[in-house]
Amino acid sequence: MPRPPTPPRRCWADAPLLAILVAGSAWLSLTLARGPGELSGIWIGSGLLAGWLLSRPTRRWPGYVAATLAADAGARLLVGDAPGYALVIASCNATEALLLAGIVRRHVPDVRAPKDWMAMGGLATAATLLACAVSGTAAAAVAHLLHGQDFRMALLGWYAAHVVGMVIVATTTLVMQRGGLGLFLEKGRRGSLVATMALLVAVAVTVFLTSLPLLFLAYPPLLLVATRHDFAGVALGVIVLGLVGGIATHLGHGPLWLQEGLDDHGRIALLQIFLAGGCLMTIPMCLATAERNRLTRHLADSERRYRMLADHSHDVIARIRADGERLYVSPSVAELLGWQPAQMLGSRWDLMHPDDRPRQQQAMAEVLDTGHPRTDVYRLRHRDGHYVWVEAVARCLPADDDANALDVMLSVRDITRRKEAEEALAESRRELERMSRTDPLTGLANRRQLDERLAQALARLGRGGPPVALLYLDVDHFKQVNDSLGHAAGDALLRELARRLRESVRVTDLVARPGGDEFVLMLEDPGPAGAETVARKVLEATQVPIEAEGTTLVVGTSIGIACARRPVESASLMARADAALYVAKRAGRNRYHVDAGG
Repeated sequence: MPRPPTPPRRCWADAPLLAILVAGSAWLSLTLARGPGELSGIWIGSGLLAGWLLSRPTRRWPGYVAATLAADAGARLLVGDAPGYALVIASCNATEALLLAGIVRRHVPDVRAPKDWMAMGGLATAATLLACAVSGTAAAAVAHLLHGQDFRMALLGWYAAHVVGMVIVATTTLVMQRGGLGLFLEKGRRGSLVATMALLVAVAVTVFLTSLPLLFLAYPPLLLVATRHDFAGVALGVIVLGLVGGIATHLGHGPLWLQEGLDDHGRIALLQIFLAGGCLMTIPMCLATAERNRLTRHLADSERRYRMLADHSHDVIARIRADGERLYVSPSVAELLGWQPAQMLGSRWDLMHPDDRPRQQQAMAEVLDTGHPRTDVYRLRHRDGHYVWVEAVARCLPADDDANALDVMLSVRDITRRKEAEEALAESRRELERMSRTDPLTGLANRRQLDERLAQALARLGRGGPPVALLYLDVDHFKQVNDSLGHAAGDALLRELARRLRESVRVTDLVARPGGDEFVLMLEDPGPAGAETVARKVLEATQVPIEAEGTTLVVGTSIGIACARRPVESASLMARADAALYVAKRAGRNRYHVDAGG
């Protein structure tokens, strides 16, 4: 007989269990806090509720919140809190968990399989900090009004306790709710979990029973637990450190008592910092591991889908023996290369481009030798004579006629368009690089190229290279040309002047336009009077009338010359040439002046 359908669970059938856990943890935390009205060093209940809510449908949340509120308030009454205070603080705790769960649920509907683990970790961290700040402000205000506690100290104590507790316990609760005890008792990992946790407990007990500052020794076994068991290990490990550290410190043992004059609040703060450090080391690592595993699974799924599509695509499938003889070629080869499958059988290395043939023969030998698949790109000759770029994935498989021999299976696809696009992109990059080093108006070198070439020339000078000369020049009264004839005429003038400057120097010399009407000539090994000779040629060249937008112009130019025969900073050499230029201008323009230094 068919089994009757399982009756639906009540919306909050497990609310009593949550209430028991919250009440027990609240009673324990408040007891360790030493006295009614005090704020606990580490608060567990809000994390329990937040993790519980995130693992349940939203429609069940009211029942869990009500059960937790009652349990929390009851525990506070047991330790001696006033009814009003107990109810308000319990409400702050419930609001904190509800706010955190609401923010995360809104942005990550399924916390079991988020689209990005690292993004979820950042969101959960931000939501935790915000929720604890909101609840802490309200709780500190109540503690100040009803018990006279310092508002700032109460807020800091609440905030630290709840942030640490939320990070630890909410993570633990989510892990338990997602995988149950199987995460801890799963066959094959039980022994490892027991061993690593035993090591952590032993180290933690040793650290907190000594009077030496050895807290850092507890972190390596915590990292080991996190590495072996992910979030489950982090949750258990930090809880163990919190329990051992809290109990030992409460009983007056451990390194937290080494600081003289430190009160209970100070020791609680140090314990919180210690546990927060453990969380900061392990939780981001686990988030990164979870994200890596998610991406790995996604990649594996993509590969499976790719294989399914490849089996039904137009890619060419070929089977080749170890000696290079083709045993099978799929019909799609006719579309790719124009050859019929029967024409492709046998040894046809002649179809491969001569430049690619030796490399591909070696690649095939490596595949057969290692058994590892590999992907290669090469050219195959089309029947009409041109070459086609292909991408071929080579894999080994057992030979049909010899179980001890291997064949190679090739999956070949046409990537000619991709190669053309890559070449076009490379050419575009080269063009962009050229444009980034060239003045767009004149085609001369720009400031960037000038700085690079000058730095290289001065570096060679420091290694015994030839002297370097800089000629700084600009057009006399160029602004009047722009103002009277317009910028088009000014641009035409600059282009013509650039052409004449190129004709006035050697091919190995550099002509640059840093900007405006300024030009720079850089000469390497100019000779005894080479720089002045070039300056005179430039002055003569500029005296020839220039046609600019239908107007004949005669312009002059002023030139400043600076030479370097010993190592010098490029900025210093440029400054000397620039200063010499202004000397030439003050002397009447349309002339050159040589800097006396160098």
